[in-house]
Amino acid sequence: MNSTQIQLSPIQYVPIGFIESPYDEKFSVPRQPNLVCEGRGRLKLVPPYNTVDAVRGLEQFSHVWLIFQFHQIPERDWHATVRPPRLGGNERIGVFASRATHRPNAIGLSKVKLEEIVVEGGEVYLRLGSVDLVNGTPILDIKPYIAYADSEPDAISGFAQYKPEAKLEVMFSEQATQAVKFCQNFAKFGIEHPLTFIRDVIAQDPRPAYQQRKSSERIYGMSLAGYNIRWQIIQHEEKEQALVLSIVPIELS
Repeated sequence: MNSTQIQLSPIQYVPIGFIESPYDEKFSVPRQPNLVCEGRGRLKLVPPYNTVDAVRGLEQFSHVWLIFQFHQIPERDWHATVRPPRLGGNERIGVFASRATHRPNAIGLSKVKLEEIVVEGGEVYLRLGSVDLVNGTPILDIKPYIAYADSEPDAISGFAQYKPEAKLEVMFSEQATQAVKFCQNFAKFGIEHPLTFIRDVIAQDPRPAYQQRKSSERIYGMSLAGYNIRWQIIQHEEKEQALVLSIVPIELS
């Protein structure tokens, strides 16, 4: 059968579960897992997949692959090239040479640490380590990470050969430092040190690449664990720093 004889038709998948994470919107999500240590997640399986039998034996594995949908990416025509943030947002490469969210099919792949399988009140949860997934992300499948097959120590990874370093030094205003003491929601996500968590998220510089290295008094906002975090870039000794101005519950902001 040649390519002209292949009939392309939509493929339908049903989520097996949904992610619970402190990242309420895609702006705040780390670009890869394991960049923000306290940004843990939990995968809640849904019927008919929330059965102990479905995860039997999974506890033998320390890490899993999650296949998911980029559900917060608006539908639009795909483009053959993209501009990865790691290349400063200026250089274009092929979409299949990147992990860009805008793809022909809005599907992502993430390797995460499996900390515990929890069975509670008829529900089945997977407690995960550091994730790069928005709260509510639909999970299409889970596959165990198998070291001998999945790990390639000598792999060449193009423009992403090394783990990115934190880009911004992050400081907190007195208001933000005091406010975080009354923020209870962070504990729901297993975040023991909220200031460290917020610092690690912002230190990755979530701004679009075209906004980086530009002088601006713009105030940025991001939603983390139900709180509106407002911050601003300031210049200090010819170096950019991020100043967290306020931490306010979403319903009050």
